[in-house]
Amino acid sequence: MKIVFFAALLVSIHVFSYAEAAALRPPPPPAQAAASAPVNELSSLADKLVEGVKAFPSIKLAVLAFPYTSEKPSEGPVVIQERLTTLLAGSKNITLIERGLMQKVMEELKLQASGAVDEETVKKLGKMLGADAVVTGTLNDLQDGGCEVNARIVEAESGKILAAASASVTKTWADTAAVAPKPPQDFGNKPLVQVAILLDTSNSMDGLINQARTQVWKIVNELVSSEKSGSKPVIQVALYEYGNTALSGDSGWIRQVLPFTEDLDSVAKELFALKTNGGDEYCGRVIKAAVAGLKWSDKSDVYKAIFIAGNEPFTQGQLPFQEAVAAAKAKNIFVNTVYCGARQQGIAEQWKAAAELADGDYANIDQSLRDYEVSAPQDNKIAELSGKLNDTYVVYGAAGKAKMAEKREVSNMARSAGAAGAAERAAIQATAPAGALAADSSWDVVSAVESGAVKRDEIKKEQLPDELKKLDKAGLNKYLDGKLAERKQIKDEINRLQAQRKAYIAQEEKKRAGGNTLDKAMIDTIRRQATRRGYKFDK
Repeated sequence: MKIVFFAALLVSIHVFSYAEAAALRPPPPPAQAAASAPVNELSSLADKLVEGVKAFPSIKLAVLAFPYTSEKPSEGPVVIQERLTTLLAGSKNITLIERGLMQKVMEELKLQASGAVDEETVKKLGKMLGADAVVTGTLNDLQDGGCEVNARIVEAESGKILAAASASVTKTWADTAAVAPKPPQDFGNKPLVQVAILLDTSNSMDGLINQARTQVWKIVNELVSSEKSGSKPVIQVALYEYGNTALSGDSGWIRQVLPFTEDLDSVAKELFALKTNGGDEYCGRVIKAAVAGLKWSDKSDVYKAIFIAGNEPFTQGQLPFQEAVAAAKAKNIFVNTVYCGARQQGIAEQWKAAAELADGDYANIDQSLRDYEVSAPQDNKIAELSGKLNDTYVVYGAAGKAKMAEKREVSNMARSAGAAGAAERAAIQATAPAGALAADSSWDVVSAVESGAVKRDEIKKEQLPDELKKLDKAGLNKYLDGKLAERKQIKDEINRLQAQRKAYIAQEEKKRAGGNTLDKAMIDTIRRQATRRGYKFDK
């Protein structure tokens, strides 16, 4: 009965937190008042499972979905998984593996969330999850409209069944929703990725800002490596800061640093310009500002994500975070939370709850880490080539000189942050994402010709540097051909070295225990979520 009590308590807390999410949904119909009844039908089964492992104090369990023996698509496998998890959570002798972690491992093993697993798979899951045993089982529909649940706890190391039980429950789910629909194909000429980064810039967040400065190119490179329907995506990044008393109190200590931009160097430049100062961190308010203040695509297959990082309770401020996150979800925007501190502290301060409301991921990072990047033998050579790449730009128009000066400034910033960051930035330059090339085309005549933005016979000589104005058409074409060939050679060499560099870093990161950093938190999430929108990534 103790388990039943805890189960009922947990269910009531769950319902309360979502009701607190506000008047975002109508009141539940009377029929839902009995929602706990199906859970209670499993209580005797849960009791038997707990009894079967009482000889194993502090056992760590991973509760999997319960597939139908007929393999039919249904919501049932996950419904039973959730109900049983709720009941087992009431036992003091059992520790449960987080569902989010299980999903990551299942995806890595290329397992369906609601599929059956064999003994070897149980062993792999147990090892990768750090679980002592796995709770699994099957479902069978009964003629009276009920469903038979057969459950067992399987020891991960040996494959031995430690406990088994069965129960009949009322079937309250549909048999149509388990098959994932294909991502809709309604994007335009180019697939699009939109990522908004919301950074806490209060006094204690210097470590977070430093990680963002050095790792932004690595994060963007992950997106650059993706493709959809054979096309590389246009990547747009927006930046907000919040929690800084140097900002306006009327705004809630929030500032839009950059709207969506494809000029990635401008993002890096603004990150280096951020300063920290004490303040109140209103997570709900900055999410609402990003959802309402940015030009999000209305296409359902675009990968749209918010990453918010900070270290204070998510509940601060008068605007309930549930309201802001619900507005994001309504636009198909993932909300991912990154807590700078201990994982359990972040959970207690509602960072995980906020992420789950918009199908996002929760992660915690150690912002105090300094030596968090792997140096590769190719870094210095790639950084050198990046400098040579700058020499292939030819300023064009009134803004040319200022833009060229800005590009060199960002190059110096990248090098000052370390050779690894400079190499990641050079890799982006070499792959020439469509948006970045378009941004350069507005002031660099070589990029303009390379991208097709300007035809050679459309070049206005009066907008060229003085040394090129005197050239005739043949001379100018010869000069541009030389610059294009030089640029291609440099880019090819950077790409060759970058491939070697990525392989080296992958091997080194396997050797290191490492710590949780911003790039790791964001890259894992980006890969998983963008895949759900139809994007594919390099292995």
